[in-house]
Amino acid sequence: MPIAPGSTLGILGGGQLGRMTALAARTLGYKVHALDPDPDCPARSVLDRCIVASFDDAAQAAELASQCDVVTLEIEKIATAGLSAAARLAPVRPSAEVLGMVQDRGVQKSWLSSNGFPVGPFREVATSAELLAATRAMGGACFVKSCVGGYDGRGQLRLSGGTSTGGGDDLEREAEALFGTLGGQRCVVEQALDLEAELSVLVARSPSGKLAVYPPALNHHRDQILDWSLLPGPLSASVTGQAVQIALDLAVGLRVEGLLVVELFLLKDGRLLINELAPRPHNSYHASEVACATSQFEQAVRAVCDLPLGSVEIVRPAAIVNLLGDAWLDGAQPPFEAALEIPGVRLHLYGKRIARPGRKMGHLSATGRTPEEALVAAKLAMARLSAHAGLPLPSR
Repeated sequence: MPIAPGSTLGILGGGQLGRMTALAARTLGYKVHALDPDPDCPARSVLDRCIVASFDDAAQAAELASQCDVVTLEIEKIATAGLSAAARLAPVRPSAEVLGMVQDRGVQKSWLSSNGFPVGPFREVATSAELLAATRAMGGACFVKSCVGGYDGRGQLRLSGGTSTGGGDDLEREAEALFGTLGGQRCVVEQALDLEAELSVLVARSPSGKLAVYPPALNHHRDQILDWSLLPGPLSASVTGQAVQIALDLAVGLRVEGLLVVELFLLKDGRLLINELAPRPHNSYHASEVACATSQFEQAVRAVCDLPLGSVEIVRPAAIVNLLGDAWLDGAQPPFEAALEIPGVRLHLYGKRIARPGRKMGHLSATGRTPEEALVAAKLAMARLSAHAGLPLPSR
């Protein structure tokens, strides 16, 4: 049964993804409530009601649901107990079962592998000795990621794979230090892969089982934070077809209600392997706001409310470049007017009050006749801001 415009949508999380989802929902005529621990969260100014509570407060999650017709989420940090409590009062999409699998990297990797989805070599470890053994078994160079938590590169470190010299074991010392840095908690050790590219695919699935899949986005990271993204990604028909099919199979297999983004690695030998899943709007599809007939945020609202899913047609190729807090030099606002002089460029700020290095404050988007042309414009606009702050230019 569709949840019609005029109803109330609840969002667990009031960050930038919640803000942009709320704006799309309001355009469709919905009232919007959200829960977030930050009383000045980015979404607050566009909400009808904001509940200030921690993400593990099941009672307040239930309070949110008691005033809403449907509840969704914009961040994986929500405690599954909160989703379960909310689900007793309103539909919660995606479900606690989906979130519980996704928010633990060890569980997620094991589920993907056991269900026949392509993933790279990995091991789950609980001690520095197990980490050392896993690293040696994988040939040395690995990425070590906390099973729980971590975002934008936090809780993720690279182990270079040292060698024994001078009677000491460099690899053993490195593994022990790295395990301590990650808090001595369960981790997933992933073999370093020979990558050609990184991409992502967004699928929307409604409670009635309808599906809509966006073209893959091509992504580039700097320091494990998304630097820029192209939509559609300039990928071969074969790679595009494989990526889309993997994402559709996952959405159906998990019975996702809402959005699912599948992050993928394209290896130099042509194979596609799954990196991670995200059951929510995603940074790599921000370009959908200017590229597609239906943005990912409107699609999220349509999907969780069981409305007809919107067209995923690319109206005009686009690119985005992330705008981090580093651009606010000594607290001075970047010269946005200089960036906006570039034809086709738009500025998207998230309403965050405090700029910190590495913090996502917004993004620049641009359209063009091709994705590459759009990226040139977005990078040129970012270069004008980077020059102001003495920052390096966006990555090639």
